[in-house]
Amino acid sequence: MGSLEGPQLREIAIGLERSGYRFLWSIREPPKGKLDLPGEYTNAEAALPAGFLDRTAGLGIVCGWVQQVRALSHQAIGGFVSHCGWNSILESVWHGVPIATWPVYAEQQMNAFELVKELGLGVEIRLDYREGSDLVVAEELERGLRRLMDGEDELKAKVREMKSKSRMALMENGSSCKSLASLIQEISGRIQGLKKDS
Repeated sequence: MGSLEGPQLREIAIGLERSGYRFLWSIREPPKGKLDLPGEYTNAEAALPAGFLDRTAGLGIVCGWVQQVRALSHQAIGGFVSHCGWNSILESVWHGVPIATWPVYAEQQMNAFELVKELGLGVEIRLDYREGSDLVVAEELERGLRRLMDGEDELKAKVREMKSKSRMALMENGSSCKSLASLIQEISGRIQGLKKDS
């Protein structure tokens, strides 16, 4: 459901181009009305800086909506700029992809803070951004991308470790399976107790 306005798209484009990293960038056209959802651009070139698509043709891909899990699971993905919604975080950790945090609204600022400051699983683009805030300028994005892509091996090692831990949690006898089994037992016990009482 996310989209960004034209001025912010242009800042992102400048930051991507300056960084020199290969990229996959999914952009959506902002909703036309309050009850509408974002749509696909019929002419993405018009929303981006003049010549951006030509200058970055061998470097990146600009597209519309894309399956996030499919992108994150690809071996070529070395980092993920994320709004820090919980699903995006879980998908990124599951696939072992470090995150550059750019929260927009709701609980995303708290999620981003925890990723960067508490867990060391991401780098900050901006932690205090709110929808409608000042633009995140090209320099901020470029700086965040450089820290993400060229950054510490410690970050990448922590993300790999969390990938392993998250997968172990879902294995038979993993913590997630044990917690679910415990919940089922508790619910079953309460149902049995209600039947005996009636």
